[in-house]
Amino acid sequence: MKSLVRNVITTALICLLAAGVVAAQAAGPSTSSEPGTTTASPEKPAAQEATSDSDADNAEKLRKEAQNPIASLISVPVQENWNFSIGPSDRTQNILNIQPVIPVSLGKDWNLVVRWITPVIYQPVDLPQSEGSAIQTGYYGFGDMQPAFFISPKKSKVIWGVGPQLLLPTATNTTFLGQGKFGIGPTALALVQPGKWTVGVLANNVWSVAGHPGLIDVNQFLLQYFINYNLQKGWYITIQPTLTADWKATNGGRWVVPVGGGVGRIMKLGAQPVNLTTQFYGNAVHPQGASPWGMRLQIAFLFPKMPKKN
Repeated sequence: MKSLVRNVITTALICLLAAGVVAAQAAGPSTSSEPGTTTASPEKPAAQEATSDSDADNAEKLRKEAQNPIASLISVPVQENWNFSIGPSDRTQNILNIQPVIPVSLGKDWNLVVRWITPVIYQPVDLPQSEGSAIQTGYYGFGDMQPAFFISPKKSKVIWGVGPQLLLPTATNTTFLGQGKFGIGPTALALVQPGKWTVGVLANNVWSVAGHPGLIDVNQFLLQYFINYNLQKGWYITIQPTLTADWKATNGGRWVVPVGGGVGRIMKLGAQPVNLTTQFYGNAVHPQGASPWGMRLQIAFLFPKMPKKN
């Protein structure tokens, strides 16, 4: 039953991504101009030309906001991660992250941006037997939630945010799916968006301050850098690996350092704006027995502010 539910979730996400590609092809070639171009069409009245330019500006604004993790934009990313070739049996771990981003205005100058990650995990486990062989099984359920709260200025040449990162002991199985500890630490993000580029970095470190006394204390670091280059018709190239370090680990098991990237597109499914990405990463450094490579698919539902009517 657990395996069936996991497969249904995975299949549903893949179908959503496929539907997005089909819808984009059915929509035909885009007529919006590249950012910064103002050439008028002799076949269009001035009013229609102004509307077209406005649509292009809105599309470019949405693309920049979608690539900014702390933008004044409500988004609901649903991210499916497969980590392959785990252990001697080459098993596959699956992590589905549901991670809404909700900005809250704190007056005319500041925003509070809430970024809440809820993981749903399938963890493969090989249980040893006395004869030396192993029974292949696995555990499926919720992992530890990871909310972050960023204070960010509404206007700044360099977009930035700082605040607390939390680790909540919400895992349904603390042996295989979570750490059983409440943790807290600082998190910070900074990015710039010159021209067609988005370049930034996100970092945090969390220490456990409470939780099950029989479990290992938490002291873990996360660093994600992201580089996007925007192409035509909503497409972009992306590099956004997540490096992690477990400062409690020893004997070469401390770091996970992925290398890779992928492609994405910001488009519409019907009237709903979405951000689709496909990425592949190889782990240049990883603990013994951990996954050497993985795949990530994501669909993010975007909810931009409606323009005010005059």
